[in-house]
Amino acid sequence: MELPAPDPRVIARKPQIVARLRAAIGEANVIDDERETRAYECDALAAYKCPPLCAVLPASTGEVAAVLTVCHEEGVPVVPRGAGTSLAGGALPTADAVILGVARLNRVLETDYPNRTIRVETGRTNLSVTGAVEEDGFFYAPDPSSQLACAIAGNIAMNSGGAHCLKYGVTTNNLLGVTMVLMDGTVVELGGAHLDPAGYDLLGLICGSEGQLGVVTEATLRILPKPEGARPVLIGFQSNEVAGACVSDIIKAGLLPVAIEFMDRPCIRAVEDFSGAGYPDCAALLIVEVEGSEAEIDEQLGLIKQIARKHDPVELRESASAAESAAIWLGRKSAFGAMGRINDYICLDGTIPVSELPFVLKRIGELSEHYGLDVANVFHAGDGNMHPLILFNANEPGQLETCEAFGADILKLCVEVGGCLTGEHGVGVEKRDLMTAQFAPADLEAQMGVKDVFDPAWLLNAAKVFPLDVSADRRAARRGANAA
Repeated sequence: MELPAPDPRVIARKPQIVARLRAAIGEANVIDDERETRAYECDALAAYKCPPLCAVLPASTGEVAAVLTVCHEEGVPVVPRGAGTSLAGGALPTADAVILGVARLNRVLETDYPNRTIRVETGRTNLSVTGAVEEDGFFYAPDPSSQLACAIAGNIAMNSGGAHCLKYGVTTNNLLGVTMVLMDGTVVELGGAHLDPAGYDLLGLICGSEGQLGVVTEATLRILPKPEGARPVLIGFQSNEVAGACVSDIIKAGLLPVAIEFMDRPCIRAVEDFSGAGYPDCAALLIVEVEGSEAEIDEQLGLIKQIARKHDPVELRESASAAESAAIWLGRKSAFGAMGRINDYICLDGTIPVSELPFVLKRIGELSEHYGLDVANVFHAGDGNMHPLILFNANEPGQLETCEAFGADILKLCVEVGGCLTGEHGVGVEKRDLMTAQFAPADLEAQMGVKDVFDPAWLLNAAKVFPLDVSADRRAARRGANAA
């Protein structure tokens, strides 16, 4: 993976650029010391690092507009950054780029319980949105594993999901409106506190656009009444393939659990050592949760257990208490951290049709043997959102490259069986050069044409999403404009 060479003319004008940014939003809100900018040199895809030109921390939509106006006039690339939890390198800067962090935009602006909406600034963390309304009996449904830290801005940029997306959908299904600042400093409003706005679906275009089109500073989100109750069941199996077949059968039966989560043996053991969740030692584990009244829960879990028994589970255990349910979910939410204690890893994010789970899991096992690297599988099985964790030793020369080749083959496999390259992590730099495996040249041209409309100078996060050779002419035109 490579980043485009920085523009030396921008770097040479750093003192002038920093001075203008400080005049726009205050000296304390611009970070240009080389040691301090290293805090922004990477996101959660930590294998790649590059200190930015500087970082800015605006505290309002107006200040974001002021920053972008300066950068537009100076021809400076801008990389929007939420909390830096991106696993695809979505917030990785180039050396000539300004990191625009939204962490200080963290206020709740309005709650509207009758219409079930909340308007927040997008630096607010995912979990704190629920925290703002839970005492009144409401919650915000998307729940990425990083929800304690990840920002709503990043959730919108990557269209994040989470364990409960099977029933409640991902960010785009819970986003009603945004305030967004374009690269030239123009502030626009899209959608609002209402369903189905008239005209083109620009909101759908923005959600998942990975900071390519504008910087989202405020969001109107859907909030929901908390369910009466919820209860998970643990189901252990003798193989990954059998667990995948059970997931497929649950979905085919027309049941709609709130979540179906999958873990294989390497992940189960790491999580159990880390959290003591009480997981069985088996080849594969499903966590299936349903919610509703006690009668609804009993009926749904009864049907799910009937389906599971047809696959000869080695363990079938229904949660017997709120504490046990909390431990089950603590284990799943701790999976990435638990694996990080024992190995370097890259976390993938391909999505496949649920019916292909058994085949894809089998092929991942075969690829693991071929590449000589272990893989731990943990993912949102209900909607086919795969998260294989490929384990490697970052200190051993060549292992990162082998790991990336293995990951590329898994993602290509996802596309081959009718899926796609990403479900919720985004493309970023990780999958940028695989976009041609899913999209024809005309498809990529149409997508880049949209970026041309919103960001004609290609200054916003321009080293991401599109393969560098495909976007080379547009980025070269930007440099030509800077030279002029």
